[in-house]
Amino acid sequence: MINVPQHAFYAMCLVLALLLLATVIRLTLKACNPSRDYTELRQRIQSWWVMIGILFFVLLASKNVAIVFFGFISFLALKEFLSIVPTRHADRRAVFWAYLSIPVQYYWVSMGWYGMFIIFIPVYVFLFIPIRMVLIGETRGFIASAGVLHWALMLTVFSISHIAYLLMLPDKNNLAGGMGLIIFLIFCTQFNDVAQYVWGKLFGRHKIIPKVSPNKTWEGFVGGLLTVAVFASFIAPWLTPLSWREGLVVGLIIAVAGFMGDLVISSVKRDLQIKDTGQLIPGHGGLLDRMDSLMYTAPLFFHFIYYLHY
Repeated sequence: MINVPQHAFYAMCLVLALLLLATVIRLTLKACNPSRDYTELRQRIQSWWVMIGILFFVLLASKNVAIVFFGFISFLALKEFLSIVPTRHADRRAVFWAYLSIPVQYYWVSMGWYGMFIIFIPVYVFLFIPIRMVLIGETRGFIASAGVLHWALMLTVFSISHIAYLLMLPDKNNLAGGMGLIIFLIFCTQFNDVAQYVWGKLFGRHKIIPKVSPNKTWEGFVGGLLTVAVFASFIAPWLTPLSWREGLVVGLIIAVAGFMGDLVISSVKRDLQIKDTGQLIPGHGGLLDRMDSLMYTAPLFFHFIYYLHY
């Protein structure tokens, strides 16, 4: 077990307290309305207990354990993506190399080799995968297949690996460390989803892109944007090296990026005519359903903080 920075520990306690509050609210609702079905809400909260429990366990174990964990998340996300998006049978050998890129990418993370981490998938894997596909000798559907593999790797491996690399950044806030950066990113991203949902339910009238996501409204988007920006400005100095002004800006970035990430995966599901990307997480759907926003917020948050403070 590693030493837990003070502010990161307080943040963990706060998250667990919020989960406990959510559980109490769910039990109270069930007691007040016994005839109403709260199965989905129960499943969602229980899944959050499991997900947060696993996340906190690996963060407390060691940096290497956490890096391996995020590598495993990338593996599951890539596997889920390729299971729902049509690929050619001939590309199974190229897919093997796509999976093999995961441990290599996270090896660069574990070394703290920023230069290789940032170019390995966007440059080297990007160039290698089509070459491997060419050697297979099948040209029909080549462009679409190459595009699917490249996009899948960028979303599920490259983007997610930015979360792990936060642990390798030098501590600029000794009371939070890399652990604080990860908690800040994940909490703000998920809080944005909740805030936009609540504001949309309460005041939503004007649809944004009804063909992609009919439940998304301008009221929900703006309400969530302002809520997360203000919230991030308060907790950024506590968990990150950012000032409250920088926290306000990164809160806006997270809110917009999270919203866009949700819409992108929604577009994928609309195109494939499926409701969820999988059934891995009860009450939430698949891993991509839960990670959609984070795949967009993680690299943008990472590069924002890296540019300003590293």
